[in-house]
Amino acid sequence: MSALPDWCEPLLSAPEMRAVDRWAIEQQGIPSLELMERAGAGVVRALEDLSPDGAVTVVCGKGNNGGDGLVVARLLREAAREVSVVCLAPADDLSPDARANLERLPGEPPLRFGEPAARQAIEQAHTLVDALLGTGFAGSPHGAVAEAIEALNAAPGLVLSVDVPSGVDASTGIVAGVAAEARKTVSFHAGKPGLWIHPGKGCVGDTCTIEIGVPRGAPSHADIGLIGERVLGVLPRRGASSTKFTSGHVVVVGGSRGLTGAPAMASLAAMRAGAGYVTACVPESLLGILDVQLMETMTRGLPDERGALVPEGLSAMLEALQRAGALVLGPGLGREQTSACFARELAGVAPVAMVLDADGLNAHAGHLSDLARRQAPTVLTPHVGELARLLGSDSDSVQRERLSSARAAAEQSGAVVVLKGDDTLVVEPAGRVAISPGDSPALATAGTGDVLSGTIAALLSQNLDAFEAAAAGVYLHVRAGREAALRLGAAEGVIAGDVIAALPAARRP
Repeated sequence: MSALPDWCEPLLSAPEMRAVDRWAIEQQGIPSLELMERAGAGVVRALEDLSPDGAVTVVCGKGNNGGDGLVVARLLREAAREVSVVCLAPADDLSPDARANLERLPGEPPLRFGEPAARQAIEQAHTLVDALLGTGFAGSPHGAVAEAIEALNAAPGLVLSVDVPSGVDASTGIVAGVAAEARKTVSFHAGKPGLWIHPGKGCVGDTCTIEIGVPRGAPSHADIGLIGERVLGVLPRRGASSTKFTSGHVVVVGGSRGLTGAPAMASLAAMRAGAGYVTACVPESLLGILDVQLMETMTRGLPDERGALVPEGLSAMLEALQRAGALVLGPGLGREQTSACFARELAGVAPVAMVLDADGLNAHAGHLSDLARRQAPTVLTPHVGELARLLGSDSDSVQRERLSSARAAAEQSGAVVVLKGDDTLVVEPAGRVAISPGDSPALATAGTGDVLSGTIAALLSQNLDAFEAAAAGVYLHVRAGREAALRLGAAEGVIAGDVIAALPAARRP
């Protein structure tokens, strides 16, 4: 597997983070207690920013995450903060480093969870430090740990989680049972994938990553990263010698009765994202409607039956693709059997890079592996429901395990999979994953998926590879959503056309 590109900030899974810790301790000679001390000090700084006043209760598990919490409690007490400590295990059951920090704790000894005083300390605290479960946890919390997490969530105080909200799988974002609902999460050395992937992302609140003194040169084999602003540097730029053809030719195929807006938006988005030439291929009987909507693009009518495309249009499509750089297949296609058959046949033989979206995806339910036979690059852009249909699964299962579901689809199809959401995942068959930072609620409106497919196709048509084009397109799409909301004053009321109009401004560094 190739390394993550430099525009991706590496996110370390639990095994990768353990390898970093071992390297720092065993090969660089940094005592584990020193790393824990620095981690605790960083959490204290974050806590003071979040909540500079009021009583604090630190709730500690028996592992090193609890040890971090005990450092936090000691440093806060030394700073004269009112601090209660609640431990779930007796001293003899703590990890060695946690036990050492328990011995250093000044003031009142810890309360045991389950005692009335411990419950009171949790319920009355202004700020609660969740130091129950760390990055090594996977599965479902049970027993006293689950009860403690529920108590944290029920309490009125602000929750700050240490490294990862307890109950969230740091490597995948899976929440198999109860999980802490943090206002803020402080991660050590590097971010973790589970902090950026739903449903775990929904438990994190604000997140920050702090250095704990791991030297430069730590081993890192991360295959998951966060898409950063530097991805804008890969966007093609027009020069003095550019023409409409060298700027990329995108062909958009779709449309059906009542669904002509989708191919229109994909076509306009491709132009706003930089394509120099766009051709919209739609049912012949609907061509007049599209001609009114699309002034700057070419249009071409294809054979149809009652507004649905039919396989007889395949030869005309192959002719239309002769000079194209990328194909968008699916926006507004509809779910008639004839259009689904047309979509599968075209996807199988199209000689250019392809973005498969909307009903183009639905046409491949039960036929996902057929796409692996394609010779040209392929990008799939499903939402949760579409991915569930492709995998023969259900939406709830896909949403619970977004990362593994997207990876399964990429492996079966041989395509780059873009699983859409606030945490959009860009997954390639070899396993690399780029995660969108999200935070663009303006995109939660009809038609923005068509905008994304057109944007990615524009980049594919300009010779970006599929992983790069998909990640850059996702990031550009997010920025355009933010720009549209800024122009209009709020995310509410933004429509897909506003996002299209904002795409050029979103390219600015």
